[in-house]
Amino acid sequence: MGLFGKLSQWRESRRLEQLEIPDALWLEALGDWAVYRRYAPDTQARLRELALRLVLRKHVIAAGELDISDAMRLRIAGMAAVPVLELGLDWYDGWQTLIIYDGPFIAEHSWQDEYGIVHEELSERSGEAWYRGPVVLSWEDVLASGRNGFNVVVHELSHTLDMRREGANGAPPLHAGMDPAAWKRDMQAACDDLARRSEAGEALPVDEYALEDPAEFFAVLSETFFETPEALKAAWPTIYQHLADFYRQDPLAQIARGSPQ
Repeated sequence: MGLFGKLSQWRESRRLEQLEIPDALWLEALGDWAVYRRYAPDTQARLRELALRLVLRKHVIAAGELDISDAMRLRIAGMAAVPVLELGLDWYDGWQTLIIYDGPFIAEHSWQDEYGIVHEELSERSGEAWYRGPVVLSWEDVLASGRNGFNVVVHELSHTLDMRREGANGAPPLHAGMDPAAWKRDMQAACDDLARRSEAGEALPVDEYALEDPAEFFAVLSETFFETPEALKAAWPTIYQHLADFYRQDPLAQIARGSPQ
């Protein structure tokens, strides 16, 4: 780390010391989230510090009439910190702004077909992540996160990790020792299996939205990995291991250690 990097880190640490976050406020924000309660106390403390550093580094902007309280800000930051708990906040360097809507927002996209005709499409979204930002979230869906394997914060923030190499394609930068060919092969096999289960009307281990494209497949897998790891490992143990290697976390091991839920 160069001199200016050290200076920036020192300033951030000084600002962190000046933040007065009562324990009651932190628990109001994250105390009901099973994923947070799963961590051991020392890891919860690391997650809290990481979330506060995230608050200091990013701009959180309310859209419309929404008023963002401290508890809301901490809930979003705490959930966002989980995917990078063992990776580090530098993995989020590619974006700077979080925009929060009260409810679902309308996204407008254009695309060109094979005949050169440009189409405009409006769709209701619970979240969206753009290359180099911003990340957009619906507060209504943030509140719903942590139920039945759904987590819009983890979903959208995993997109930003995916985008760190060659755009959103379901293939984030892998660590040394991880095999990109095996990742691609196993992800495709799991996606094909999900499509087969869907066509057969079987119960699905992850949300069917994962079939949209490889980027959505990775994002849905990521939220399932943290929220309902049992279902993911039961369906595709190889995929579970790939994600455990990538995120450098093992949610099922945490559960097995008997951390309170």
